[in-house]
Amino acid sequence: MTQAAIEIRGLDKHYGKVHALRSVSVTVPPGAVGLLGPNGAGKTTMLKLLLGMLTPDGGEAKIVGLNPTSLKQRLSIRQKVGYMPESDCLIPGMSAVELVALLGRLSGMPGPDAMTRAHEVLDYVGTGEERYRKNEEYSTGMKQRIKLAQALVHDPPILLLDEPTNGLDPKGRKFLLDLVEDLGRNQGKNVLLCTHLLPDVERTCDHVIVMDQGSVIEAGSISGLTETTANVVHVTYKAPSAEAGLAFAAKVGEQGYTIKSSDEQTLHLLFEEEGVSMDSLFQVASATNVLLTHIVPQRSTLEDAFMKALDKDQSPLQPTGGESL
Repeated sequence: MTQAAIEIRGLDKHYGKVHALRSVSVTVPPGAVGLLGPNGAGKTTMLKLLLGMLTPDGGEAKIVGLNPTSLKQRLSIRQKVGYMPESDCLIPGMSAVELVALLGRLSGMPGPDAMTRAHEVLDYVGTGEERYRKNEEYSTGMKQRIKLAQALVHDPPILLLDEPTNGLDPKGRKFLLDLVEDLGRNQGKNVLLCTHLLPDVERTCDHVIVMDQGSVIEAGSISGLTETTANVVHVTYKAPSAEAGLAFAAKVGEQGYTIKSSDEQTLHLLFEEEGVSMDSLFQVASATNVLLTHIVPQRSTLEDAFMKALDKDQSPLQPTGGESL
Protein backbone atom coordinates (compact mmCIF):
# COMPACT_ATOMS: atom_id res chain seq x y z
CA MET A 1 0.00 0.00 0.00
CA THR A 2 1.51 3.32 -1.10
CA GLN A 3 -1.44 5.62 -0.38
CA ALA A 4 -2.31 6.89 3.08
CA ALA A 5 -3.72 4.08 5.21
CA ILE A 6 -6.06 6.43 7.08
CA GLU A 7 -7.19 10.00 6.41
CA ILE A 8 -9.07 12.04 9.01
CA ARG A 9 -10.39 15.57 8.51
CA GLY A 10 -12.04 17.62 11.27
CA LEU A 11 -13.31 14.57 13.13
CA ASP A 12 -15.45 15.48 16.12
CA LYS A 13 -17.22 13.34 18.73
CA HIS A 14 -19.18 14.09 21.91
CA TYR A 15 -20.50 11.81 24.63
CA GLY A 16 -23.04 14.15 26.15
CA LYS A 17 -21.03 16.99 27.66
CA VAL A 18 -17.74 15.11 27.19
CA HIS A 19 -15.84 16.25 24.10
CA ALA A 20 -13.95 13.05 23.19
CA LEU A 21 -12.49 14.23 19.86
CA ARG A 22 -11.92 17.88 18.98
CA SER A 23 -11.83 18.47 15.20
CA VAL A 24 -9.00 15.99 14.70
CA SER A 25 -7.21 16.04 11.35
CA VAL A 26 -4.37 13.62 10.65
CA THR A 27 -3.02 11.50 7.80
CA VAL A 28 -1.66 8.08 8.72
CA PRO A 29 0.90 6.61 6.29
CA PRO A 30 1.44 2.94 5.46
CA GLY A 31 3.55 0.92 7.88
CA ALA A 32 3.56 0.59 11.65
CA VAL A 33 2.20 3.67 13.44
CA GLY A 34 1.73 4.17 17.16
CA LEU A 35 -1.35 6.01 18.40
CA LEU A 36 -0.01 7.23 21.71
CA GLY A 37 -1.56 9.15 24.57
CA PRO A 38 -2.68 8.95 28.19
CA ASN A 39 -5.89 7.14 29.13
CA GLY A 40 -8.86 9.26 28.07
CA ALA A 41 -7.00 10.97 25.24
CA GLY A 42 -9.54 9.80 22.63
CA LYS A 43 -7.58 6.94 21.06
CA THR A 44 -10.25 4.23 21.36
CA THR A 45 -12.96 6.65 20.21
CA MET A 46 -10.92 7.32 17.07
CA LEU A 47 -10.61 3.58 16.34
CA LYS A 48 -14.34 3.01 16.79
CA LEU A 49 -15.14 5.91 14.45
CA LEU A 50 -12.80 4.42 11.84
CA LEU A 51 -14.65 1.10 12.08
CA GLY A 52 -18.12 2.65 11.91
CA MET A 53 -18.94 1.50 15.43
CA LEU A 54 -19.67 5.14 16.32
CA THR A 55 -21.09 8.00 14.26
CA PRO A 56 -19.08 11.25 14.23
CA ASP A 57 -20.65 14.56 15.22
CA GLY A 58 -18.57 16.33 12.60
CA GLY A 59 -15.82 15.82 10.05
CA GLU A 60 -15.00 12.64 8.16
CA ALA A 61 -12.60 9.72 8.17
CA LYS A 62 -11.48 7.26 5.52
CA ILE A 63 -9.68 3.98 6.06
CA VAL A 64 -8.25 2.20 2.99
CA GLY A 65 -10.17 4.83 1.04
CA LEU A 66 -13.54 3.76 2.50
CA ASN A 67 -16.04 5.83 4.48
CA PRO A 68 -17.13 4.09 7.72
CA THR A 69 -20.39 6.08 7.90
CA SER A 70 -21.61 4.28 4.75
CA LEU A 71 -23.20 0.88 5.48
CA LYS A 72 -22.07 -0.59 2.16
CA GLN A 73 -18.51 0.63 2.61
CA ARG A 74 -18.50 -0.46 6.25
CA LEU A 75 -18.94 -4.06 5.08
CA SER A 76 -15.89 -3.64 2.85
CA ILE A 77 -13.97 -2.21 5.81
CA ARG A 78 -14.72 -5.39 7.76
CA GLN A 79 -13.01 -7.38 4.99
CA LYS A 80 -9.94 -5.15 4.79
CA VAL A 81 -9.37 -4.22 8.44
CA GLY A 82 -8.54 -6.41 11.42
CA TYR A 83 -9.55 -5.05 14.83
CA MET A 84 -8.25 -6.20 18.20
CA PRO A 85 -10.39 -4.46 20.84
CA GLU A 86 -9.15 -3.52 24.28
CA SER A 87 -12.12 -5.08 26.08
CA ASP A 88 -12.80 -8.77 26.47
CA CYS A 89 -14.79 -9.83 23.39
CA LEU A 90 -14.61 -13.63 23.45
CA ILE A 91 -17.94 -15.50 23.28
CA PRO A 92 -18.45 -17.86 26.25
CA GLY A 93 -19.08 -21.50 25.37
CA MET A 94 -17.02 -21.38 22.18
CA SER A 95 -13.47 -22.62 21.73
CA ALA A 96 -10.79 -20.39 20.27
CA VAL A 97 -10.79 -22.19 16.93
CA GLU A 98 -14.59 -22.00 16.68
CA LEU A 99 -14.58 -18.29 17.47
CA VAL A 100 -11.77 -17.37 15.08
CA ALA A 101 -13.34 -19.42 12.27
CA LEU A 102 -16.73 -17.76 12.89
CA LEU A 103 -15.20 -14.30 12.66
CA GLY A 104 -13.47 -15.34 9.46
CA ARG A 105 -16.85 -16.27 8.00
CA LEU A 106 -18.33 -12.96 9.18
CA SER A 107 -15.52 -11.26 7.24
CA GLY A 108 -16.66 -12.98 4.04
CA MET A 109 -14.59 -16.18 4.01
CA PRO A 110 -16.16 -19.53 2.99
CA GLY A 111 -16.57 -21.91 5.94
CA PRO A 112 -13.80 -24.43 5.07
CA ASP A 113 -11.35 -21.64 4.27
CA ALA A 114 -12.19 -19.86 7.52
CA MET A 115 -11.50 -23.01 9.56
CA THR A 116 -8.20 -23.68 7.79
CA ARG A 117 -7.12 -20.10 8.24
CA ALA A 118 -8.21 -20.14 11.92
CA HIS A 119 -5.78 -22.96 12.60
CA GLU A 120 -3.01 -21.10 10.74
CA VAL A 121 -3.34 -17.89 12.73
CA LEU A 122 -3.75 -19.75 16.03
CA ASP A 123 -0.48 -21.54 15.24
CA TYR A 124 1.06 -18.14 14.54
CA VAL A 125 0.01 -16.67 17.90
CA GLY A 126 1.08 -19.83 19.75
CA THR A 127 -2.11 -21.24 21.24
CA GLY A 128 -1.20 -24.91 20.73
CA GLU A 129 -3.80 -27.49 21.79
CA GLU A 130 -5.46 -24.95 24.07
CA ARG A 131 -7.37 -23.70 21.03
CA TYR A 132 -9.97 -26.41 21.74
CA ARG A 133 -10.76 -25.19 25.28
CA LYS A 134 -13.70 -22.92 26.03
CA ASN A 135 -12.93 -19.20 25.91
CA GLU A 136 -13.96 -18.56 29.51
CA GLU A 137 -11.19 -20.92 30.68
CA TYR A 138 -8.35 -18.90 29.19
CA SER A 139 -5.82 -16.75 31.01
CA THR A 140 -5.46 -13.06 30.15
CA GLY A 141 -2.39 -13.80 28.03
CA MET A 142 -4.20 -16.48 26.05
CA LYS A 143 -7.21 -14.22 25.52
CA GLN A 144 -4.94 -11.52 24.08
CA ARG A 145 -3.43 -14.04 21.66
CA ILE A 146 -6.88 -15.17 20.52
CA LYS A 147 -8.01 -11.56 20.06
CA LEU A 148 -5.00 -10.98 17.80
CA ALA A 149 -5.74 -14.21 15.90
CA GLN A 150 -9.31 -13.16 15.12
CA ALA A 151 -8.01 -9.81 13.81
CA LEU A 152 -5.68 -11.71 11.46
CA VAL A 153 -7.93 -14.52 10.29
CA HIS A 154 -9.11 -12.85 7.06
CA ASP A 155 -5.59 -11.60 6.22
CA PRO A 156 -6.46 -7.87 6.21
CA PRO A 157 -3.96 -5.25 5.00
CA ILE A 158 -4.68 -2.99 8.00
CA LEU A 159 -4.67 -3.90 11.69
CA LEU A 160 -6.12 -1.70 14.45
CA LEU A 161 -4.74 -2.95 17.77
CA ASP A 162 -6.17 -1.37 20.93
CA GLU A 163 -3.93 -1.81 24.01
CA PRO A 164 -2.80 -5.33 22.96
CA THR A 165 -0.42 -5.79 25.92
CA ASN A 166 -2.95 -4.89 28.63
CA GLY A 167 -2.74 -7.14 31.67
CA LEU A 168 0.21 -9.20 30.42
CA ASP A 169 3.22 -10.29 32.45
CA PRO A 170 6.68 -9.43 31.07
CA LYS A 171 7.04 -12.73 29.19
CA GLY A 172 3.60 -12.49 27.61
CA ARG A 173 4.11 -8.83 26.75
CA LYS A 174 7.40 -9.59 24.99
CA PHE A 175 5.81 -12.43 23.01
CA LEU A 176 2.92 -10.27 21.80
CA LEU A 177 5.18 -7.34 20.91
CA ASP A 178 7.36 -9.75 18.90
CA LEU A 179 4.26 -10.66 16.89
CA VAL A 180 3.25 -7.02 16.36
CA GLU A 181 6.78 -6.14 15.24
CA ASP A 182 6.82 -9.09 12.84
CA LEU A 183 3.47 -8.11 11.34
CA GLY A 184 4.51 -4.52 10.70
CA ARG A 185 8.12 -4.94 9.67
CA ASN A 186 8.32 -8.40 8.08
CA GLN A 187 4.84 -9.19 6.80
CA GLY A 188 3.98 -5.78 5.36
CA LYS A 189 0.86 -5.14 7.43
CA ASN A 190 -0.25 -1.59 8.12
CA VAL A 191 -0.51 -1.49 11.92
CA LEU A 192 -2.10 1.25 14.01
CA LEU A 193 -1.05 0.40 17.56
CA CYS A 194 -3.16 2.23 20.13
CA THR A 195 -1.49 2.33 23.55
CA HIS A 196 -0.44 4.51 26.47
CA LEU A 197 2.87 2.60 26.78
CA LEU A 198 5.75 4.41 25.09
CA PRO A 199 8.14 1.40 25.03
CA ASP A 200 5.58 -0.61 23.01
CA VAL A 201 5.49 2.08 20.32
CA GLU A 202 9.24 2.69 20.35
CA ARG A 203 9.90 -1.00 19.81
CA THR A 204 7.35 -1.83 17.11
CA CYS A 205 6.54 1.37 15.17
CA ASP A 206 8.24 3.74 12.74
CA HIS A 207 5.82 6.64 13.13
CA VAL A 208 3.75 8.01 16.00
CA ILE A 209 0.66 10.13 16.58
CA VAL A 210 0.41 11.70 20.04
CA MET A 211 -3.05 12.57 21.40
CA ASP A 212 -4.15 14.40 24.52
CA GLN A 213 -7.65 15.46 25.60
CA GLY A 214 -9.19 14.64 22.23
CA SER A 215 -6.62 16.45 20.07
CA VAL A 216 -3.60 15.41 18.04
CA ILE A 217 -0.69 17.33 19.55
CA GLU A 218 2.21 15.74 17.65
CA ALA A 219 2.73 13.50 14.62
CA GLY A 220 5.79 12.32 12.75
CA SER A 221 8.45 9.67 12.35
CA ILE A 222 10.00 8.38 15.55
CA SER A 223 13.47 8.99 14.12
CA GLY A 224 12.52 12.61 13.43
CA LEU A 225 10.98 13.20 16.84
CA THR A 226 13.88 11.60 18.70
CA GLU A 227 16.39 13.91 17.06
CA THR A 228 19.99 14.18 18.10
CA THR A 229 20.93 16.51 20.92
CA ALA A 230 23.62 18.60 19.25
CA ASN A 231 25.61 19.47 22.35
CA VAL A 232 25.95 16.01 23.95
CA VAL A 233 28.19 13.20 22.67
CA HIS A 234 29.32 9.83 23.99
CA VAL A 235 32.99 9.06 23.29
CA THR A 236 34.45 5.55 23.58
CA TYR A 237 38.20 5.07 23.42
CA LYS A 238 41.04 2.62 23.99
CA ALA A 239 43.96 3.74 26.14
CA PRO A 240 47.26 1.86 26.50
CA SER A 241 47.24 2.50 30.24
CA ALA A 242 45.11 3.96 33.00
CA GLU A 243 47.43 6.96 33.13
CA ALA A 244 46.91 7.64 29.41
CA GLY A 245 43.14 7.48 29.91
CA LEU A 246 43.30 9.98 32.76
CA ALA A 247 45.51 12.28 30.69
CA PHE A 248 43.08 12.07 27.77
CA ALA A 249 40.10 12.94 30.00
CA ALA A 250 41.97 15.84 31.58
CA LYS A 251 42.93 17.37 28.22
CA VAL A 252 39.40 16.90 26.84
CA GLY A 253 38.18 19.10 29.68
CA GLU A 254 40.49 21.85 28.43
CA GLN A 255 38.93 21.85 24.94
CA GLY A 256 35.52 23.39 25.64
CA TYR A 257 33.77 20.21 26.84
CA THR A 258 32.27 19.37 30.20
CA ILE A 259 32.54 15.74 31.25
CA LYS A 260 29.01 14.88 32.45
CA SER A 261 30.05 11.40 33.51
CA SER A 262 32.57 8.71 32.67
CA ASP A 263 32.65 4.93 32.66
CA GLU A 264 35.54 2.64 31.84
CA GLN A 265 37.05 4.12 28.65
CA THR A 266 33.85 6.07 27.90
CA LEU A 267 33.22 9.80 28.34
CA HIS A 268 29.84 11.54 28.22
CA LEU A 269 30.57 15.07 27.06
CA LEU A 270 28.59 18.28 27.07
CA PHE A 271 29.52 21.16 24.76
CA GLU A 272 29.65 24.34 26.78
CA GLU A 273 29.59 26.46 23.63
CA GLU A 274 28.02 26.09 20.20
CA GLY A 275 30.33 25.23 17.34
CA VAL A 276 32.97 23.28 19.26
CA SER A 277 34.81 21.17 16.67
CA MET A 278 35.14 17.40 17.01
CA ASP A 279 38.64 17.77 15.55
CA SER A 280 39.96 18.73 18.96
CA LEU A 281 39.00 15.29 20.30
CA PHE A 282 41.16 13.59 17.70
CA GLN A 283 44.03 15.98 18.41
CA VAL A 284 43.85 15.25 22.14
CA ALA A 285 43.61 11.51 21.46
CA SER A 286 46.70 11.64 19.27
CA ALA A 287 48.64 13.67 21.84
CA THR A 288 47.85 11.17 24.64
CA ASN A 289 48.28 8.02 22.50
CA VAL A 290 44.57 7.12 22.81
CA LEU A 291 42.50 5.50 20.03
CA LEU A 292 38.95 6.82 19.57
CA THR A 293 36.55 3.97 18.68
CA HIS A 294 33.14 5.69 18.73
CA ILE A 295 31.80 9.25 18.83
CA VAL A 296 28.00 9.07 19.09
CA PRO A 297 25.68 12.11 19.44
CA GLN A 298 23.05 11.61 22.12
CA ARG A 299 19.50 11.18 20.87
CA SER A 300 16.42 12.19 22.79
CA THR A 301 14.00 9.37 23.63
CA LEU A 302 10.40 8.96 22.56
CA GLU A 303 9.50 9.76 26.17
CA ASP A 304 11.36 13.08 25.81
CA ALA A 305 9.39 13.84 22.62
CA PHE A 306 6.11 12.81 24.27
CA MET A 307 6.63 15.00 27.32
CA LYS A 308 7.76 17.89 25.13
CA ALA A 309 4.56 17.59 23.08
CA LEU A 310 2.43 17.61 26.24
CA ASP A 311 4.29 20.62 27.58
CA LYS A 312 3.88 22.42 24.25
CA ASP A 313 0.13 21.79 24.26
CA GLN A 314 -0.66 24.95 26.22
CA SER A 315 -4.28 25.20 24.97
CA PRO A 316 -5.75 21.67 24.98
CA LEU A 317 -9.27 22.94 24.41
CA GLN A 318 -8.36 24.45 21.04
CA PRO A 319 -8.84 22.17 18.01
CA THR A 320 -5.65 21.24 16.20
CA GLY A 321 -4.96 21.90 12.57
CA GLY A 322 -4.21 19.18 10.06
CA GLU A 323 -1.35 16.88 10.97
CA SER A 324 0.47 14.67 8.53
CA LEU A 325 3.10 12.04 8.94
